[in-house]
Amino acid sequence: MARISLSPPGTLLNRVAARYSRRVHGKVLTPGLALGHNARVLLTYVRLERGAARWNSLDPVLKHLAVTASAARINCSWCMDFGRREAAGLGIAADRISKAARWRDHRAAFTGLELLVLEYAEAMTETEPRVTDELAAALVGRLGEAAFVELTAVVALENYRSRVNSAFGLAGQGFSDACSVPSRT
Repeated sequence: MARISLSPPGTLLNRVAARYSRRVHGKVLTPGLALGHNARVLLTYVRLERGAARWNSLDPVLKHLAVTASAARINCSWCMDFGRREAAGLGIAADRISKAARWRDHRAAFTGLELLVLEYAEAMTETEPRVTDELAAALVGRLGEAAFVELTAVVALENYRSRVNSAFGLAGQGFSDACSVPSRT
């Protein structure tokens, strides 16, 4: 159950945001409804998401695996639900995304680089990040600096999304058949 009203004021900004969300996603996204209570926060968030959507130094599959690992670590069911929809759009099988949430138990399903990306995303997501020099160096060596910066930024952005959505008490909106977050233990 959401901890904030999902009926923001009927401002022009919120009406435009809802129309855009319906056109792009087929429904109004509940995080937008929650953020719609503060116009400046909503506008800043939309600008950030639209800018991040244009980042292209990192392979989209690696990016999605990193986002999935971060969302699963925080236990954001909304992000996992929406992420499964995005994974389908990238051609990533649903079972592979489920395995990414518990990647340590499914190492054989991932390449060496994918495992490094999953480990990095999880390490960054800890309340006190536990990224090691060795892990960062291995990723810079495999990805290059531009893609490493993008990986770091996308994991930080997912931390923002997942923590905000979890704090608001937002649950999945039915983008996937199974939107619960697999246990990380």
